[in-house]
Amino acid sequence: MPILNSIASWLMKKRMHQIELFVKYPLEVQQEWMYSLLKDASKTKFGKKYHFTNIKNYEQFKEQIPLNDYDSLKPFIERTRRGEQNLLWHSEIKWFAKSSGTNDKSKFLPVSQESLKGCHYNAGRDMITLHCFNNPETQLFRGKNLALGGSFREDQFENHNSFHGDVSAIIIQNLPMWAEFFRAPETSIALMDEWEGKLEKMALSMMNENVTSIAGVPSWMLVLLNRILEKKKAKTINEVWPNLEVYFHGGVSFDPYKEQFLNLFNNNKVNFLQLFSASEGFFGIQDQVKSDELLLMLDYGIFYEFIELKETTLKIVKTIHLEDVKIGIDYAMVITTNAGLWRYQLGDVIKFTSTNPYRFKISGRTKQYINVFGEELMVHNADYAIAKACEKTHATVKDYTVGPLFMKKKSGAHEWLIEFIKEPNNFDFFISILDDNLKKQNSDYEAKRYNNFVLHLPFVRKMPKNSFYTWLKLNNKIGAQYKVPRLSNDRKVLEEIYNLSKTL
Repeated sequence: MPILNSIASWLMKKRMHQIELFVKYPLEVQQEWMYSLLKDASKTKFGKKYHFTNIKNYEQFKEQIPLNDYDSLKPFIERTRRGEQNLLWHSEIKWFAKSSGTNDKSKFLPVSQESLKGCHYNAGRDMITLHCFNNPETQLFRGKNLALGGSFREDQFENHNSFHGDVSAIIIQNLPMWAEFFRAPETSIALMDEWEGKLEKMALSMMNENVTSIAGVPSWMLVLLNRILEKKKAKTINEVWPNLEVYFHGGVSFDPYKEQFLNLFNNNKVNFLQLFSASEGFFGIQDQVKSDELLLMLDYGIFYEFIELKETTLKIVKTIHLEDVKIGIDYAMVITTNAGLWRYQLGDVIKFTSTNPYRFKISGRTKQYINVFGEELMVHNADYAIAKACEKTHATVKDYTVGPLFMKKKSGAHEWLIEFIKEPNNFDFFISILDDNLKKQNSDYEAKRYNNFVLHLPFVRKMPKNSFYTWLKLNNKIGAQYKVPRLSNDRKVLEEIYNLSKTL
């Protein structure tokens, strides 16, 4: 173990130098990746179709290659799943990350060896590197990292087998040997398909281990940690794992959950380090202790483009290069990856807070917002407001969703379904604080709320225990990659959850 610690320390110092280089030369690094990706895929079916060998600059890149979404790339992906290669990417692809959005349709995103090593594994190394750099006294390598991941399955086609599953499971299954020294629990448990049984076995196998770091989606990590506390008959996690020093989290906004984790840890020792990853790739890591901004990772085999959010509904949209982004504007992300996703509209929205270096915050999803009454309310507005309302009224929220409520004379309101762990000490004050902070966060919302002319005060329903969990389970959405939709422009999800809650 001391030898491993020494090797890890040397590798981290080397990597910090590389991070400093792409921070110093971001545009040059991105340009190199654009040319590299084009060269690698120039002889693929897609590369020949769009004449990759003729592309000499970014203007030609966006003129010759169309913007894509999953549906436009799906024919190439499905053929690859069945064994045909060299379509979108030059190397063999047999792994596919299954991604689920707010609807029932599943996406199967290609995962190449280049994206595994150059993107996902490098990201895992970097999140550890940045934590250790910011915490020189770290004892991270003296214990285990508990990773809360998913599962995968084999697909049997005629004359060919491929695999699909959560990207976390694909990463665990293909981990290099050195990484297995620090990861837990054992693979047979980590990759279990049945989610509730997995959480039970994880709790049993990990509650007596020396865990120094944990990683996973906040909503599901809370379920696991509370199960461990129950089994150990402990009040706080630091009683169970006294050497725990960092929680690597991502997937959903941390704001609604932070207070719950602070209560579970009951100390100031545990650091929170935010990540921004998806089935399509890994994009950002929190690199500062006192700021939740994310550093855009520029050397993971991903070439970035951006679309101003207000233009995403237009028939002809304008993409811009990293060089042209501005601070404070919501951008939809477009990525080209070393797994063959070409000018792929990711669906995530970010807002840059700095361009030297390029740091950002996650705003939400292009399809998860409310703009029924011209309010243009984003997920990060809602997360911030609900966190502030909880803070002021000593409440704790487990989950929530929001949809439009239509009234007469073209006016309306937002209907909130909220499942509380601890109800506010003053419910009316909670709603008032929620509304006030939505106004502070979003000027369009504030304008529509003026004199109740367009929008009335939010209508909030307290939901019974397990309302959201029951909806997820009924819709086969139990697992690390599944999340309750926060904001919707229609009432479908809201009414499903509300009607189901009446049976609880």
